[in-house]
Amino acid sequence: MDFNRREFLQTAAVGAVVAPSFGAGALADSKLPMRDFGKTGIKVSALGFGSGSRFLMYEQEDRALEALTLALDLGVTYIDTAHSYGDGKSEGWIGKLMPERRKQVTLATKIAARKADDARRQIEQCLKLLQTDHLDVLHIHALSGPEDLAAIEAKGGVLEALYEAREQKIARAIGITCHAAPEALKTALERHDFNCTQMALNAAMARMAEGKGGMKATRMPTGGFEELALPVAVRKGMGVIAMKVFGQDQITSAAPIDKLLAYSLSLPVSLASLGMPKPEFIRRNIELARAFTPMPAAERRRLTDSIATERKAALVEFFREHRDA
Repeated sequence: MDFNRREFLQTAAVGAVVAPSFGAGALADSKLPMRDFGKTGIKVSALGFGSGSRFLMYEQEDRALEALTLALDLGVTYIDTAHSYGDGKSEGWIGKLMPERRKQVTLATKIAARKADDARRQIEQCLKLLQTDHLDVLHIHALSGPEDLAAIEAKGGVLEALYEAREQKIARAIGITCHAAPEALKTALERHDFNCTQMALNAAMARMAEGKGGMKATRMPTGGFEELALPVAVRKGMGVIAMKVFGQDQITSAAPIDKLLAYSLSLPVSLASLGMPKPEFIRRNIELARAFTPMPAAERRRLTDSIATERKAALVEFFREHRDA
């Protein structure tokens, strides 16, 4: 059935997260919640390890691998990367751990190609860098609007390569990601047989777009992901990954971290994928996810309203052309 915004908010969830202490004992004694990844049959941790620009901030491979190892040891099972992150550097780092860790993780990557032949080559490169013979999740990276969608779904387009990868069991689930074009994502999800999707879902109801002074996270007063694309994904039983939970760190001064994470996890999503450029962020976010209780719709609305209008406006402009590198 279709959702209007009020009905959707009422069905999406319910309590506030309690800010925990950050002792090692608490981390050892509790488990990271697991959720269904839509109708795929895959179970994923409620927190995913984002391996984009924040992961590349570790700069040195050994430090990056130590961080990823810490996250996996503490219960994260979902690894989110893309072929374009560092021109393959992110995938290459992750691949160093896969000989020992592959069976323990849900491994997701994204390809930017829009032609089927280019996509097939990129998929081969991804598999080689990640040191695996299959992907759990394969996304079309960063849908940017109607014209981009037309290229994706055209004859000889990347969508053909994704269907092929799923049929050949190279990828278990296929999907599409979007930073700033909720109407186009809604159309894509309605038209095509995706298993999953990834979109910007945060308390500022913002997307990332180009603005004065660089990328800004901008409020979408109407027609945002939460209103348009998310209900379609829920109705079709897709796995949903929330990204940009902290608005690329542009809304962290407007609300507590625990509240921002609780907001996104209280939506009907499978997980929130977070970039965590320091080990202390990994420990903090994992403990917050472990302490999570759903945030009621009324509290979510109050949190959204509390974020300054100008900050929300800046966020939409930031997300419009945003790409992780």
